[in-house]
Amino acid sequence: MAFSSCSTTAILRTSLPPLPSLRRSPPYTPPIFQSLVANPPACSLRLHKSSRIGVNPEEFHCKASSSMAEIATEKAKGKVQVFDSEEDLAVSLAKHTADLSDKFAKRRGAFTVVLSGGSLIKSLRKLVEAPYIDAVEWSKWHVFWVDERVVPKDHEDSNYKLAFDGFLSKEGGEGRASLAVNYPYAMLHTKDGGYSICQKYIKPEPTGQVPIPPGNVYAINDALSAEGAADDYETCLKHLVKSNIIDISQATGLPKFDLMLLGMGPDGHVASLFPGHPLVQANKQWVAFIKDSPKPPPERITFTFPVINSSANIALVVAGAGKANVVNVALGNGQSSDLLPVQMVSPEGELTWFLDKGAASQL
Repeated sequence: MAFSSCSTTAILRTSLPPLPSLRRSPPYTPPIFQSLVANPPACSLRLHKSSRIGVNPEEFHCKASSSMAEIATEKAKGKVQVFDSEEDLAVSLAKHTADLSDKFAKRRGAFTVVLSGGSLIKSLRKLVEAPYIDAVEWSKWHVFWVDERVVPKDHEDSNYKLAFDGFLSKEGGEGRASLAVNYPYAMLHTKDGGYSICQKYIKPEPTGQVPIPPGNVYAINDALSAEGAADDYETCLKHLVKSNIIDISQATGLPKFDLMLLGMGPDGHVASLFPGHPLVQANKQWVAFIKDSPKPPPERITFTFPVINSSANIALVVAGAGKANVVNVALGNGQSSDLLPVQMVSPEGELTWFLDKGAASQL
């Protein structure tokens, strides 16, 4: 898989060697949602105690099917969906993502998607199976990372490698491309508005990949320091906003990604924004760097909350009973001495929680 070392490809199109033709899928037509029941029965889930974050202290209602319950919370907390299993969660997440892809590809001619690391990538597996692998208009996708570890791209801690192995190199849920262990690349340089732009190019494998155009996958420049990589990624984003690849928020003037797919750590961190760390309050940069991450590796780059919360859509994907306590703090009646980073996720667009029963077990 080729990738942009964010330092955009748009301005380097004429410099790149010719790419093999990519399979263009027909425009995606969302399938009719097949519910197991025509009119899901109403149900209620009673909270144990009064919630301190605004959920109705007596009870809250949900729409239920055999595999999913939808919990109604106050608008600021978003829509909360609870699934019987992680498998059901992955199926619903694929449909949600595919529907948004279709919507924005038709509206804007592009679909900007932000990935995170951890178990989220596994939950995207249904997107590379039927019907989505052949129905999604992958040529419109532009892929970014909400945070990245400043390590080589073939390092086991790299979020890029995680996404490549678990998502970008998949086809039909079975085939996969071989990963170039040493990531050979040619360095290309140009100038754009006074900025020095560097792109790493890897010749794409001929088969076994999600057909996203190679130049639409924006990885960090791992040859730079953490501070340099953050500055370079922010410069890339600004160029893509200027060229209308990334939308801009009319409310904040910040980049407005179409869909941000976030996971959550067992301590309530999102991206590389950790509880109690000063970076949680950063509001000047679009992309910040961290050299003392509480979780290894210590050097990372991350989107800041103003950028995260300018998104048109955020999907918060949480699975496993080990995260149930933090989910309860964020959505139920759990207590925390400090505001957790996950509680600071509040997009100007739509927020949807995807929980399995384990993660929701304390609600």
